[in-house]
Amino acid sequence: MSNIYFSAENLYLCLILQKYKHYVCDQKQARLLIYTPNTMKLSERIEALATLGSRIGSLTQKEQEELSQKAIGYNNWHTAENIELAFKGATTYLQKEKLKQWTKHYHIKEEPSPKTIGIVMAGNIPLVGLHDLITVLISGHKALVKLSSQDPFLIKVLIEELISIEPAFAEKIQLTEQLKEMDAVIATGSDNTARYFNYYFSKIPHIIRQNRSSCAILNGNENPSDLSALGKDIFQYFGLGCRNISKLYVPKDYNFPHLIKELEGFQEVIHHHKYANNYDYNKSIYLVNKVPHYDNGFLLLKESEDLVSPISVVYYETYQDENNLNSLLKKQENKIQCMVSKDGWYENSLPFGKSQQPELWDYADGVDTLKFVCEL
Repeated sequence: MSNIYFSAENLYLCLILQKYKHYVCDQKQARLLIYTPNTMKLSERIEALATLGSRIGSLTQKEQEELSQKAIGYNNWHTAENIELAFKGATTYLQKEKLKQWTKHYHIKEEPSPKTIGIVMAGNIPLVGLHDLITVLISGHKALVKLSSQDPFLIKVLIEELISIEPAFAEKIQLTEQLKEMDAVIATGSDNTARYFNYYFSKIPHIIRQNRSSCAILNGNENPSDLSALGKDIFQYFGLGCRNISKLYVPKDYNFPHLIKELEGFQEVIHHHKYANNYDYNKSIYLVNKVPHYDNGFLLLKESEDLVSPISVVYYETYQDENNLNSLLKKQENKIQCMVSKDGWYENSLPFGKSQQPELWDYADGVDTLKFVCEL
């Protein structure tokens, strides 16, 4: 890597280098960073991604507010609080030791023959597509990224920051509006778009994700702090994430007033106009149709066998015993993203309050994305 400071003499050189993408402009220091394209080692990729995590974590309050204001312009659901939560999540797993721990279980070639991997990102919550991007980059492949119209700004900011940390990533990431000329694809969408994706990408290796949701398992022994932690799993990101709790499995004769009382600390969600509109609409439907439900003024609890509930609604279903519970969960296993329970007592569940804190190895839909890209 070498530095060339801006001047009239090197303007022509700048134009030539731009054609071949062998430079990055560092405007803050008024210089060109010239490099010869090469294959980054895994250790270098880890170092760059860990540095990105550190830089996200060192954002000042003012910087976060400025980023949030711009991001909210694309999606009103992406509030400053939710963006801060997403940033904290990114800094949690973009740590050198965690990146090493994650990658040591895979055969990642130091000098791979890079493939081009298309990524169709979702935008339901801030930075939801970041994990797929990190997975492709750490494997040594190239990422062809179609950003979501609901979250186009923050991901782009992080990409630019990553390239400023390690200019070699400039040749590893390309943003596009139309995916073509790629070797594989990772696409996230709804059940409807998944059918389209499966048809459109049928001839190349692919991971296609569709609607999933998460559930909580209660046994009646939960204390107030447990139920308050469960509230985070329900209300963070307004319940829009696939890891948000949309369904409760409770024992027969469960004490719902106790649960409702402990969720009162989350009533601020009703002050968001979009959430309030959903709450008012769903409440009016239940009242007009005389559907039995619980209502605490900002959340509706309704009995249903379905897993995925509307915004502002959480479904519940009762079970007789653990065998009955196992049977009910078995029916929904292909639609469940994750489960939570008190201290994670139920097999393969997380403790309350942890559903929106996935590790690098907690793969969406249970599909090992890093294994997928490493085996291409």
